[in-house]
Amino acid sequence: MGIARLLAKGWIIFCLFAAAHAVRLAWLQGQTLNSSLPGIVICALLFIAMGLLFVGGFGVSAGNFAGTPWLQRFRPHHLIPGFNEGVFFLFVVLSFLNQAFVAPVNINRDAVGALENAIYFVVPGQRALVSSLEACTMDGGRVFAAAFAWLLAIIYLASAASRLKLQAGLIRLEAGDRPQLLGPTLRAFLFGIVAVVSIQFLFVGSAYPWLHCSAFADVTGALLIGLAPLMLAYLIVAALASLMASAPEKH
Repeated sequence: MGIARLLAKGWIIFCLFAAAHAVRLAWLQGQTLNSSLPGIVICALLFIAMGLLFVGGFGVSAGNFAGTPWLQRFRPHHLIPGFNEGVFFLFVVLSFLNQAFVAPVNINRDAVGALENAIYFVVPGQRALVSSLEACTMDGGRVFAAAFAWLLAIIYLASAASRLKLQAGLIRLEAGDRPQLLGPTLRAFLFGIVAVVSIQFLFVGSAYPWLHCSAFADVTGALLIGLAPLMLAYLIVAALASLMASAPEKH
């Protein structure tokens, strides 16, 4: 997958996830949908358009480099998500539903505690999050929501890893049909740098102590808890696939 498409899809999911939580928080504060929904939808659309404008500029420059205009290279099947992308989108929806409706009312269940303890042991970032929430005397299902998001991220990473060779082959075919500004090697390097930094901030948990307690109660905390682990897994898969595509193909 090219960087432009990865950024575009990631930005759209980011904006939609944030908008959904903004609607939820407004509803919890007693605002009606008629009063809150129009403003949130307009802001989400503006942010999506702003991000796509930036990403589109990068894509157009790559298209000019390839010698073929972007509109001529566009095909309807480009809008259809692949299997990995479909699973990723499904997991994002499941994470939001759990974070918004299930986790806040199932804090003391035995199964919830078992999952929280397992992720607490495996993911250092979960321990950092728990420490930050305890310092803020705040839970409200956030610990379980984070544990569930990390579980989905691990499942997605394991599932997508079994199809890395197929994805790498598709990247090679795509590069042959549409040469891009950044080759697979440089793309894998950039993905890898961003993935390493994200692992330090999220999986290791370096980002959580920097956050004020108020951040965990708004959209920022919701994004870090419910979406960031899945985005990290998606980025790692993209980096590994690009790295495999940059290696010489064996015959």
